[in-house]
Amino acid sequence: MSAPAPHRSFDPLVDLDGLWTIELARRYLPIDGMAPARYEATDGRLAISRREGSELGWAAPALLWHLAPKASAAGHALYLGLNVRTEPTGWIEPDLVLLHQPVRQQTWIEAEQVLCPIEIISPSSFHRDRIDKPAVCAALGIPYYMHVEIRPNDVLIELLRLAGGEYVLEAQARSGQLFTADEPFAFSFDPADLLEPR
Repeated sequence: MSAPAPHRSFDPLVDLDGLWTIELARRYLPIDGMAPARYEATDGRLAISRREGSELGWAAPALLWHLAPKASAAGHALYLGLNVRTEPTGWIEPDLVLLHQPVRQQTWIEAEQVLCPIEIISPSSFHRDRIDKPAVCAALGIPYYMHVEIRPNDVLIELLRLAGGEYVLEAQARSGQLFTADEPFAFSFDPADLLEPR
């Protein structure tokens, strides 16, 4: 008679692979003992992105400072760290999320509430932030998508608008230029304002 297999404790990263839902995320995330991370899922498969350096940590609140008052004046609301449901077994967590209107005490947001996800692109999730997530958001009919790419001594910002089921470039600027848009609300600033102070 063979010996019984050794008992293995439950590991959500292994045992729930391919099965992730928002309900499971509420129960098991964040994972104890792991460094702070961003958790997203597609088709039940979890994607974990580590938190990046100080340049991204500086850019997010700086962008919020520039955009939130103008978004609010237009009747919209800009948030940090909300989860956007993309399917029953998937969600994204943009760095900032512009909603059509303010919400109260929500952690999970439906795609219909979203006007524009804003991603500050990180090296560890470049492909996902620039290609995968915009494709998901376009399929969901989210009207706008914004990329912010921090480079040494330079920032590139692109605002995309949904047209014919795909995103097209609406506005673009880099450090030293004025980034100006009339939609989804009027704003303008120099992308260099998002760089860490020297």
